[in-house]
Amino acid sequence: MILLDTHALIWLEQGHRRTRTLQRSGRRLYVSPATLLELQFLLEIGRIRLRGATLESVAADDRWNLDDPPAASWFMQAVDVSWTHDPFDRLLVAHARLRGWRLATADANLLSQLGDRERVEV
Repeated sequence: MILLDTHALIWLEQGHRRTRTLQRSGRRLYVSPATLLELQFLLEIGRIRLRGATLESVAADDRWNLDDPPAASWFMQAVDVSWTHDPFDRLLVAHARLRGWRLATADANLLSQLGDRERVEV
């Protein structure tokens, strides 16, 4: 199972070539509530636009499932991710670790900190 970071989700939504491997992998893809919140922040500050999509339609897209981990366990897991001070990265890593899933990311910092079994590079 693979948890998508925000870039991976945006690229999948837009059909970016870097996500072809994810699309063909046959693995179940999941989205974190933290990613949806980060998308909302990015929309509000004008850093991204969703082509004809809304946050609700992205969350309900059939290509992935929205996961809802227990908040207390998830946030306590995030306490141990002290090597990043980006709150969204911290929550996404904690979410993936809590579930025992791999995180699909292109973020150099995340890729350098996560073990081979914890990540999928896009």
